[in-house]
Amino acid sequence: MTRVAVAQVGSVAFDPEATTDKALTAIADAAAADARVLVFPEAFLGTYPKALQFDSPVGRRTEQARDEFERYWRGAVDIGGPEIARIAEAAAAHSLFVVLGVVERDDRTLYCTVVYIDDGGRIIGKHRKVMPTGTERLIWGFGDGSTLQAVESPAGTLGAVICWENYMPLLRAAMYAQGVDVYCAPTADDRDSWLPTITHIALEGRCHVLSACQVMRRRDFPDDYDAAFGTAPDDVLMRGGSAIVSPRGELLAGPLYDEEGLLLADLDQSEVVRMSFDFDAVGHYARPDLFSLQVDTRDKEPVVFAEQ
Repeated sequence: MTRVAVAQVGSVAFDPEATTDKALTAIADAAAADARVLVFPEAFLGTYPKALQFDSPVGRRTEQARDEFERYWRGAVDIGGPEIARIAEAAAAHSLFVVLGVVERDDRTLYCTVVYIDDGGRIIGKHRKVMPTGTERLIWGFGDGSTLQAVESPAGTLGAVICWENYMPLLRAAMYAQGVDVYCAPTADDRDSWLPTITHIALEGRCHVLSACQVMRRRDFPDDYDAAFGTAPDDVLMRGGSAIVSPRGELLAGPLYDEEGLLLADLDQSEVVRMSFDFDAVGHYARPDLFSLQVDTRDKEPVVFAEQ
C-alpha cells in the first residue's frame, strides 16, 4: 500500500508567492498524514482565470485584453524560478513526490503545465497541455509530444493529463501504453459529469486516478476582475470535486465540493495487475492488427540555429 493525497486548494489570484505559501502548507499536511505523493489542481500556481473573457471579440484585441494578459503573465512562474524552487525544497524536506499544476511562463508565452518534483526535490519532468480548451487557446500555448512521458514515483509509474485532454482518446492511449499505475487528472472542470469521466478512465486504463480541482469564489479575485458570470462576492467560480478512484472504478476518496481540503487514499498497487486480467487497453485487448497509434515525442523548437 502507498498513501497518496490530493490537495483541493485555490490559488491566491495572480500572486505566486502567496500561492506558494499555501502549497507548502498542503505539502506539510500531506506529509504529516504519511502520504508519499501529492497532486495539486490545474493552474494552481499562476491562477486559472475562471470567467475572464480577456475582452477579445473575433477580429479585435482591446487594450483591456492586453492589460488583463499582462497581469496574468506577471502572475505566472518560470520552471526555474523561486516559487517552484521553494516547493521542491519542501518536497525534499518531507520526502514527498509532488505533481504541481502551474501556469508556466516561457519568455512571452504561457503554458498550462504540470511539473513533476520527486521526493528528493528534483524536477524530473513536466507535461504541457497539448490542447487548451475554448478561450484557453487565447492565453496558453500548445504543448508538444516531448512532454507526454510518464515518470516513476513512490506509488508506481505516474503520468498527468490535464482537464479536457482527458477527453482525447488517443492521448489517453499514449499514457496507458507507458504503463501508468497512477493517472493524475488535474482539472478546472467542477461539473457533475467529471466524476464519471475519471471513473471511466480508471476502468479503461486499469489505473488509479487522482483528480484535483480548485475551490475559488469571486471574492478570491481582485476587485477589478471582469468576470463574465459569478459577480457577487460569495458566488462560487470553481467548486472543486476532487476525487481518487481505484482501477475497479471505486471511489477511494471524495468527491469534495465547496471547500478546501486534503483527500487521502491508500493505493493497492497489486490492483493494477489484478484488474488487467480481463482488460488491457494497450495489451491483449488492443487488436494491433486493426488499430495503431503513432506518437511524436520530438521537441518542436520554432527556431533552430544551426552552424554552417
